[in-house]
Amino acid sequence: MHLRYVFSETRTGLRRNVSMSIALVVTIFVSLTLVGMGLLLNSQADKAERFWGSKLQITVFMCNQNSQVPTCEGEVTPEQKAAIEQVVKTNPEVASYYLQTKAEAFETWKRVYLSQDKSEQEIYSTVTAKDMQESYWVKLKDPNEFQGISQALSDQQGVAAVRDLRQVLKPIYFWMEVMKWGAIAVAGFLLLAAIMQVGNTIRMAAYARRKEIGIMRLVGASRLYISLPFLIETLVAALIGVGLAAGTLLVFMYVVIYGMLRPTSNIVEWVDWQDSFLAIGGVAALGLALTLLPTLVMTRKYLKV
Repeated sequence: MHLRYVFSETRTGLRRNVSMSIALVVTIFVSLTLVGMGLLLNSQADKAERFWGSKLQITVFMCNQNSQVPTCEGEVTPEQKAAIEQVVKTNPEVASYYLQTKAEAFETWKRVYLSQDKSEQEIYSTVTAKDMQESYWVKLKDPNEFQGISQALSDQQGVAAVRDLRQVLKPIYFWMEVMKWGAIAVAGFLLLAAIMQVGNTIRMAAYARRKEIGIMRLVGASRLYISLPFLIETLVAALIGVGLAAGTLLVFMYVVIYGMLRPTSNIVEWVDWQDSFLAIGGVAALGLALTLLPTLVMTRKYLKV
């Protein structure tokens, strides 16, 4: 196979169909950016649920040495903890539960509350795991049936507070879901448009090269040899689109998440670079798959090879 000819035909095709190629790149770029935003929103929703609790959860905070409520007389004792767990375990409203230790609570606190401000870091450096509260995270069977378990736990010695943020969190989670699926839905339509754009680009390129293709068929050129310039053209457009989408997601992380939200808002654990790299990996795989696979189908249809 003469690769020089293949690359020459690829360059010719890109120059000949420059407007179509630009349109394809822009469509891929916008759609994949929206997919990436949807993936980041999904990661953010998962982190929010781990920090605040889900729509089916209540949180039972146990006493520590600094608790100042009537049910607390210093640190919760092992006997009190066992009684609290027994109430949780035997209550018919409870689907499941788990215990968050002081060390786990401290790790979560450090990820969320450690500020970039040096003066605040000096204050926070005095906090240790001993200052944290152990807590039971209780998942309910029915979100509307919680009064029994809430009342039973509130009266227990060793319980500092029963936190029920479900009504506060419900609209937050709702709009996060709306934004996530909205972005993915719009991205789906744009990806469909990109696939149609691929077909149209190949059809026009095949018509423009119909004489060369006819000659190659006569001399017995292989299917791959005839199709490869079209595949490379689409691959170039896909790689540029993926690169632009990845760059946009990285800029969003740097400017919005790390530049604006993380330094100023400690209400939740925000997505990090690892989440963005996972989103970029998903975007890259999706972008290449949804452009190259249709290209293989379209080349067989329009080139009749």
